[in-house]
Amino acid sequence: MRMKLQTTVECNRCGSGISYKDKIMVLGSCFADNIGDRLLKAGFDVCVNPFGTLYNPVSVCNSVTRLASGIPFSENECVEMGAKAGLICSFSHHTLMARPTVAEFLEVANSSFEKASAFFGACNKVIVTLGTAWIFRHNGTGETVSNCLKRDASEFTRERLSIGSVVMMLERMVSRFTEKEFIFTVSPIRHLKDGAHGNQISKSTLLLALEDVCGRFSNAGYFPSYEILMDELRDYRFYAADMVHPSDQAVEYIWERFIETCLPAEEKEKLLENEKLERQSRHRPLH
Repeated sequence: MRMKLQTTVECNRCGSGISYKDKIMVLGSCFADNIGDRLLKAGFDVCVNPFGTLYNPVSVCNSVTRLASGIPFSENECVEMGAKAGLICSFSHHTLMARPTVAEFLEVANSSFEKASAFFGACNKVIVTLGTAWIFRHNGTGETVSNCLKRDASEFTRERLSIGSVVMMLERMVSRFTEKEFIFTVSPIRHLKDGAHGNQISKSTLLLALEDVCGRFSNAGYFPSYEILMDELRDYRFYAADMVHPSDQAVEYIWERFIETCLPAEEKEKLLENEKLERQSRHRPLH
């Protein structure tokens, strides 16, 4: 009998999963960017992080509320970045959206927002990857920011969300949009600035909150990307050089498990063909 050299994580189907018939919004941490990029390359109808990368549950829920409202960003929401960056952004956006002037920032932010808001209104699947239970609250406004924009640390108070507060936010979102199916996952990317123990407490908060919400709402499912990296791929060769982010090989493996779990068998041939065409489109002939 062959030795067993790996602990396999069981992946239960996330509700109805995903299909090429779906419109899929992807929101959340860097891992959401990774999976969203794979979905785009595989030919799915996807909108990925229109505000840029989002790390905590408050920012994700605020972004969903904003998308549903259709209210564009205004000049009074523009913030000058710190560290003498000479750029304008907002506390709702990742710094990749920053631009040299208020007018330029609002143009790029609202152009993206208009399309994303319409997409969210029409989408039937929302994939959410939560990264951390730690938040930064702006002392002047009390607002939980998606990004501190390199401004002085004294402007913010750092807090860890309770399990109950995360549950309350997520159940409010899931119960409001019953016509959409939510697929949640916890990012396998480690936040070691919190220390190893702090990272585990943060991830545990998210996991316990999701266990509650996904257990009570029929339109909420869970995919164990965090568990797959921690248990199936528990070796540093599956991490990038920073020892924090998963390697390309690890992302590929988790992607394969996601597709294996969530995509109907009859659509897998189409996915393989789309991936092949995408690879061919990136091939540059030598002559």
